[in-house]
Amino acid sequence: MTQRDYYEVLGLARDVDAGAIKKAYRKLALKYHPDRNQDDEKAAERFKEAAEAYAVLSDPEKRRTFDQFGHAGLGGAGGGPHFNMEDIFSQFGDIFGGHGGGGGIFDNLFSGFNRGGNSQRQGRSLRAAVSITLLEVLHGAKRTIALSRNESCGGCGGNGSAAGSQAESCPTCRGRGQVHQQQGFFAVRTVCPSCQGEGSVISNPCGLCAGSGLAEARREIEVKIPAGIDDGSQIRLGGEGDSGRKGAPAGDLFVEVRIKPQDTFHRDGNDLYFEVPITFATAALGARITVPTLEKEASLKIPAGTPTGKVFRLKGQGLPRLHGGRRGDQLVRVFIDIPTKLSSEQKKLIRKLSELDYD
Repeated sequence: MTQRDYYEVLGLARDVDAGAIKKAYRKLALKYHPDRNQDDEKAAERFKEAAEAYAVLSDPEKRRTFDQFGHAGLGGAGGGPHFNMEDIFSQFGDIFGGHGGGGGIFDNLFSGFNRGGNSQRQGRSLRAAVSITLLEVLHGAKRTIALSRNESCGGCGGNGSAAGSQAESCPTCRGRGQVHQQQGFFAVRTVCPSCQGEGSVISNPCGLCAGSGLAEARREIEVKIPAGIDDGSQIRLGGEGDSGRKGAPAGDLFVEVRIKPQDTFHRDGNDLYFEVPITFATAALGARITVPTLEKEASLKIPAGTPTGKVFRLKGQGLPRLHGGRRGDQLVRVFIDIPTKLSSEQKKLIRKLSELDYD
């Protein structure tokens, strides 16, 4: 149904608690209740919109999914969340009275949510994940994803009817896709239960797809991963999800990029951190050491008197910014490596050194 932000629908900030969500929904449900807004289609839409928002945000798991992925994480654009209106009715009996029980006018009012199903809606979006290395973050990468998705049936061309036949006008709604129902003082226009809003029915379905117009296909999709991408980022491939029914647009493919952990380097934004041990002699007298970078080795000058924990910067040896820009730096932290085993001669020299005044 709606693609508005659910927090915006309920007029809430994103950090509110469950009590505030319930209170906001109750206020909107009372305001747009069909009993108070007869023959007002906009009020009915607001009523359904608020219920959809409450159904998602009142469920901790669905709320976490929505906070992280938005509408795409709830089943794909156009698919809408799936929930049972009886659960909502049972919490707000003073608003809905005895109408939440199943099969009544409210069940029809929200049938577009629960059945998920007007076949004219966009196809389902799909999700996949790929792993890359830090070196591939530096240069960018490509991956090929193998997936199964629903595509337009080759036997019927996606219309669902067997060869030589075609869909007929729905006798229930007479091709309009909607029916007008009245129960007591409620009068609503709902999706036709016979044709699910299509306005037509298939009397002789295709043998390959059983009238759905869709058939499963195995595909390999190449995804280009840009340099500088962050761990957990998503790449959207438009139209690479399930095909929509009967000419409706296809869903999307969302690819999550995961960066393989590495013991050598630690990433912080576009910078890389690296730790290297040095001897006491190097720290005290100074020297040049060689440290690895993502692509090669670099020479690093250690000044005399360097304390443990000192951080040096190798400019331009980090990761690039996403979509171009200057590379970050590599930060090298040195620490003095204290030997655990010493020869008698080494111990003798260290004792001699400790007796000297070198302040």
